[in-house]
Amino acid sequence: MPDIPLKFSRAEYADRLQKTRRAMEEKGVDLLIVSDPSNMNWLTGYDGWSFYVHQAVIVPPEGEPIFFGRGMDAVGARFTAYLSEDNIIGYADDYVQNTAKHPMDLLSSILKDKGWGARRIGVEMDNYWFSARAFAALQAGLPDARFHDTTALVNWQRAVKSGAELDCMRKAGAIVTEMHRRIVEVIEPGMRKNDLVAEIYDAGIRGTADFGGDYPAIVPLLPSGREAAAAHLTWDDRPLKSGEGTFFEIAGCYNRYHCPLSRTVFLGKPPKVFVEGEKAVLEGMAAGLDAARAGNTCEEFAGAFYSVLAKYGIHKDGRTGYPIGVSYPPDWGERTMSLRPGDRTVLQPGMTFHFMTGLWSDEMGLEITETIAITDGAPELLANVPRKLFVKD
Repeated sequence: MPDIPLKFSRAEYADRLQKTRRAMEEKGVDLLIVSDPSNMNWLTGYDGWSFYVHQAVIVPPEGEPIFFGRGMDAVGARFTAYLSEDNIIGYADDYVQNTAKHPMDLLSSILKDKGWGARRIGVEMDNYWFSARAFAALQAGLPDARFHDTTALVNWQRAVKSGAELDCMRKAGAIVTEMHRRIVEVIEPGMRKNDLVAEIYDAGIRGTADFGGDYPAIVPLLPSGREAAAAHLTWDDRPLKSGEGTFFEIAGCYNRYHCPLSRTVFLGKPPKVFVEGEKAVLEGMAAGLDAARAGNTCEEFAGAFYSVLAKYGIHKDGRTGYPIGVSYPPDWGERTMSLRPGDRTVLQPGMTFHFMTGLWSDEMGLEITETIAITDGAPELLANVPRKLFVKD
C-alpha cells in the first residue's frame, strides 16, 4: 500500500468495506460498480473534481476495491486513495465525450479479463453520475452478467458516522458558525448581494484559525423579499433592500463532510408574518429536537415538528430534514432517509441530519435550521449560531 496521508485510518476503510460486502450479500450481488463520488470517497478516500467524466469504484468479491477513471484522475487516486497501484486503473483520454466508444466498454473488458463477466453485478441506477448510455454499454459488454439495482446500497452504510467522521462534521459546524457570524457582521441595505456571497465564501474557505474549509456541495442560497418564497434561488448583483428578509442556506465543509445551517436576516422592522413564523418554527424545532432520540423513527421526529405547526395553522409541504455527511456537488444530502410522515427508519446514535424547518409562502421565506447528531440522549448540535430571526437596520 502507498504511504500517503489518509483522511481516515486503514482500519476504518476496512470496516467500511466489510459493511458494504455484508450489504452486497444481503442484496444478492457479487460485484458492485459504484459511481456516486461520495460513495467512492467513503470507500477508498479518493477525492478529486472528476465526477463530470465517467468513473467508478468497483467492489469485487474479495480483495481491495478498484478505482477506474480517466487517466489524469488515476494520478489523483494515487495521492488520495489507500489503494495499491495495481488497483488504480486509468483510461485513455480519447474515451472522454466520444460518441464512438465509452469508458464502460473498457470497464466491461477489464471485468471479463478478471473472470467477473458472468457475475451478479450491482449498479447505482438512480444517481446523478451513472448515465443511461453507461448502463447500455455495460449490458452490451457483459452479456452474461446479471445486473441488479443497488442505488443507495453504499449510502445506507454511511448512515451511522464513526467518531472520526463526527469530528469532521463538528469542524464543518465550526466553519458554518463563522460563515453566519460574518453575514450578520457585514450585511446592510445597499450592499450588492454578490459582494455578500464573496464574504460568505471567504469565511467558509478560510475556516478557523485551526483548520480551513473545503468547497460545499451546494452554492449559497439567499433569495430576498418575495423571491424568498422560492427555496432554491442563488444570487445576483442587485443591492439588498430595507424592509426585506433574506434567508441564507449555506454549509461549512471539512474534508468533504458538511454541516448545513440556515438563518434568516431581516433588514429593518420585521412584519407580523415573520414574527409569527419565527415563533412557530422555534417552538416546533424544540419539539422536534426533543423527539430526535435514538429508538424513535424519522416519522416521529418530523411529526413532533409538524404537530406544532398545525397548532399555529401552518401547513408545510415536503419533508423537514434529511441525512448529511460526506458529499460532492450537486447535493449535500445522503439520499436515504427523510424526516417526513411514512419514513419509519429508526434513529441510531451517530446518524446526522439537517433539520430543515424552512417555511415558504407567497410573500416570504423563513429558514432557521439545525444540523444534529443523534446520541444516546439529547441530540448534539453541530453548529453554534443563535436560533432566531436576525434583525438588522
